Formats: sequence, C-alpha cells, structure tokens
Amino acid sequence: MKTLGIGMVGYGFIGKVHTLSYLNLPYYYKPMPARLKMVGVASVPIADAQEGVEQAGFEFATDNWKDLLKRDDIDIIEVCTPNFLHKEIIIESLKAGKHVNCEKPLAMNLAEAKDIVEAADAHPALISQMTFEYRYQPAMMRAKKLIDEGFLGRIYSARIVYLHSGNSDPNRPLHWKIQKKFCGGGSLYDLASHVIDLTRFLLGDFKKVFSRLEIFTKKRPLPGKPGEFGEVDVDDLALIMFESQNGCIGTLEGSKVATGVNDEYRIEIHGEKGAIKFNSTQPNFLEVYDTRDVGEPIGGRRGFTAIETVQRYPKPATQFPGPKFSVGWMRYHCGNAFDFITNVAEGKKPDSDMYSGYKVQEVLEASQISNDRGRWVDLPL
Repeated sequence: MKTLGIGMVGYGFIGKVHTLSYLNLPYYYKPMPARLKMVGVASVPIADAQEGVEQAGFEFATDNWKDLLKRDDIDIIEVCTPNFLHKEIIIESLKAGKHVNCEKPLAMNLAEAKDIVEAADAHPALISQMTFEYRYQPAMMRAKKLIDEGFLGRIYSARIVYLHSGNSDPNRPLHWKIQKKFCGGGSLYDLASHVIDLTRFLLGDFKKVFSRLEIFTKKRPLPGKPGEFGEVDVDDLALIMFESQNGCIGTLEGSKVATGVNDEYRIEIHGEKGAIKFNSTQPNFLEVYDTRDVGEPIGGRRGFTAIETVQRYPKPATQFPGPKFSVGWMRYHCGNAFDFITNVAEGKKPDSDMYSGYKVQEVLEASQISNDRGRWVDLPL
C-alpha cells in the first residue's frame, strides 16, 4: 500500500480539524486507499507548529511553509491559513509537485481564484481539491440523492441560512476574519460560502444574485491596545436573493449577528412533488414531504416525515462506531478528507475541485458587486 506524506500549512483551529480528521480515518474507513504519514507542520508563531508535533506526531515543525515543499516525503499540502495566503501556497505547492487540499473560500477574489484554477489545470496529474465538508453530511448526501432522482419534481424555491452569533458582541476585538486585507469578505466569505456551495451541490449553478451586506459594528477594540479601536470593513450579515439555472428562486443568508445561535444552518427546498427540510441542530434526520402521500381526515400519511440519516455512509466506511449513533461535525470533515485521499491514491478527479471553489468565489464576488451597485448581477461573471 502506498504511503502519502502530509504537510500541514497552518495549525490554528482549522488546521487542527484537518489533522484530527486524517488521524481518525483508519477507524472510519477500511480498507484505506493509502497509509498516511504526518510529516511536517508549518505555522506562525513556531510554537503553534511545535504543538502539532506534540499533539499529532508530525515529524518536524517550521514557521516557513516553503520548507514543506522541499521534502520528497511530503506528497500532500493542506492549506489551512487565512485567506490572503491561499493563492501563493497553492500555486507554489503545485509547482513543487504536491497535491493540494484547501479550506474554503478558495481565494481573496475572483482574479486570484482564476489564477489558482489555471495553475491546477496546468498540473493535471496532481489532485487539487476544496474542503466543503457539508457535502459529506449524511443528510445532505440523502437530500442530493432525492433531488437527483426527481423526488421534488420541478423545484420552486429554496431558503438556506448559516447562522452564528460571534459578532453580536460589539466589544469582541478585531481579528483577521473581520479585516478585508486578510479575509476578502466577512460573513459572506466565512459562512455564506458554505450555503453557496450547498446550493450548487443540491440545485446546480446560479443564474443571478441580488445581495445586501451590512456592518453593524463599525469599530472594534484592537487586541493588546486598551482604549484603541480599528475599523471593521467587512460584513457581519450577508443576505442574498438568487435564481438558479434550473429556475429555482430563493434566499441565502450568512450571519454572525444571529444573537442566541451558536452554530446552525437550515435548509428548506420546495418543489412540485414534495419538500425537504433540515436543521443542523438535529443532524441525524432529514425531513421530507411527499405530495403523493394520502391526505385524509383520519388515517392519512401526509405531512413532513423525519428520515433517519445518522452515520449512514457508503462503503468502504466501517461500522465503527455504528450507523445508529449520532453524527457530528468532525465526521463530515473525515468524509471530506477520505474523499481527497482516495482521489490522490487513485488519480481520480474530485467533484469539489478548484473549479468548484472558483464557482463559489464567483457568487461571492457577484454578491459584493450587487451590494455596491444595488442591482441584480448575472452569472457567470
């Protein structure tokens, strides 16, 4: 069996998530498509990278990601850095002959995303893939299957939202995810990117969008500088109306000012023959409505029905810990990681490739243009 060496760039929160996903794959999948070896971790400050050595068994730590590219025993580069670093790391990794898995969003803007896609296309033997973990949630996998099979018939409308409350507190200090020079966009890039990808995953490409982006707290405290404040230049809330190429019309929302919410996304899709509902706080069930069910005063079956999805993953997923047990957020990341490793080991083109990241970036940029100009924006750009 082939061994794939992994180099992790960025060992903050999401770098730890990706690392833990790789470490857990042998429990969730059998047989594995390859052995995995945690070779190097790069992060700033160097103490973060050294933590990766201690926690995950990486062989070495560095504060320069380019050190990873020099290693012949590293086959894969994981990009888990702030958005403004993605482009250079991805392109240089591909030039060095490394496969690449990148956290969303792909880039700071559409021009950068285009450059990345061109670099990926120039290296067809290398696998370059996005992390869109919610595609690997059993309920979303089931929803896609039902939609593709025609369960809903003609699709009329959709409402998909992703809610946080992290920016509700005006005293929360300024950080990289709310500074445009580091992130490119606020809740739009961080949260709405997920619902945009899920919309494409379930319903296909976008035809046009109209958006409203709002900053509610214009200044925030500067970390380590009592009494000083910095300007906030990215959105707390992103609202998007859209029409898809298949005629579905709907609304998307990414909010970090959803007071009272921890982390929650909701989906409602209505069609000619039925409907689908999902709430991430109830991750083990997908609700479906079928107009073909009998509706009677007594004895009818019409109404939303909860279909259990729990941990029902297709083979080679193992029966550990068992499909009957509740599913969680880390399991979706494991599904994403396994798909990537399989694609690398078998040379398969991924569904969530860099072009998928580009198409999400296209909607992000169209939404920013729409907000700035106050009009609908047609896609593709």
